[in-house]
Amino acid sequence: MALVPFALDAYLPAFPDIARDLGVPINEVGLTLSVYVFVLAAGQLVGGPLSDRFGRRPVVFAGLAVFIIGSLMVTTATSLPAMMGWRALQAFGGGWVAVSVPAIVRDQTSGRETARLFSLISLIMFIAPAIAPTVGTALMAVLGWHGIFEFLALYAMLVAVLLQTLLFPRAPVGTGRREPLAALVTNYRHVLGHGTVMMLVALQAVAFSVLLIYLTHAPFLLQNWLGLDNRAFSMVFAVNVAAMAGVSLLNRRLLHRLEPYQILRVSVPLQLTAVLALLAIIVTDAPRWLVIPGLMALIGTMGAIAPNVQASVMQFFRELGGTAAAVLGAVQFAGGGVLSALSALIVQGHAERVALAMLACACAASLLVWPVAARLRQAGPVA
Repeated sequence: MALVPFALDAYLPAFPDIARDLGVPINEVGLTLSVYVFVLAAGQLVGGPLSDRFGRRPVVFAGLAVFIIGSLMVTTATSLPAMMGWRALQAFGGGWVAVSVPAIVRDQTSGRETARLFSLISLIMFIAPAIAPTVGTALMAVLGWHGIFEFLALYAMLVAVLLQTLLFPRAPVGTGRREPLAALVTNYRHVLGHGTVMMLVALQAVAFSVLLIYLTHAPFLLQNWLGLDNRAFSMVFAVNVAAMAGVSLLNRRLLHRLEPYQILRVSVPLQLTAVLALLAIIVTDAPRWLVIPGLMALIGTMGAIAPNVQASVMQFFRELGGTAAAVLGAVQFAGGGVLSALSALIVQGHAERVALAMLACACAASLLVWPVAARLRQAGPVA
């Protein structure tokens, strides 16, 4: 699960070198990031129902193969359009891999155990992009920016070997449902027509957007507004990851006694409270260093929101786990990408606007969580 988000951020430190080699302004290199996010969403939409139709194993390995080819071809790019095209191929294959993981979890677990495992997966998803720039910097120092993508290809090969030798022989999953290909569209209709699931998908998208908006504006907020140097900036990221890890571990323990919807009823309002506190610190004369614990609280809540939303969605679709995961992942990344991009248009160097953009998303999540929790309570314990 770390493969796809790691590939998202590992090459960020190489932007200046890539811009120089391709002969383009550095801001245009950011287009390769946008292409990756949106094609990743498209890849999940295709790969999810295919994994339901043909089984998890062939789809995962096909996705890894495409990811490896895309990663290696990026190193041959001599123009920005070529790099964008190969990044798109890399993301498309990565989408097939990413969407299969929740489906495999649903194949092998049930009930609160599913939510506990999703808690661990969510932690990995957020740790991977947090450490990726540091790893990318080290690789670039030794191998240049091309070495980052060569490493990603090697990493994907290692994942394939581990899956083949350790996971699939011990836990064969997803033999596939031999139904007509036309049924793939019908499967999407089943998922998209499920009111409770679509409310959960919307909840995940807006809650995740709070995090993406922060990540988009973190350099401005922490370095320009707060005045942190590069070392302190990295330390703040580290404590944010630590906060999320702590909440994720706490969530796993709470799931022994509570249902996912019960945790969501607390964690989503806590996210809103943390954003309000952050806004208050920014617009008042409060010491600016208080932003750091405010961000820890804000980021930490995702350690409880994301896994419980995933588990709640997947409980409704044991046979269509891939399709359900595709809808959730695609909307999460595409919706979050759009909202974070829109926030970039309105922030324009104002710290309070960053907090206001996050506040809008957190408010939407808080409005959704109560009717969602009521429906989940009516549906009964996760199965």
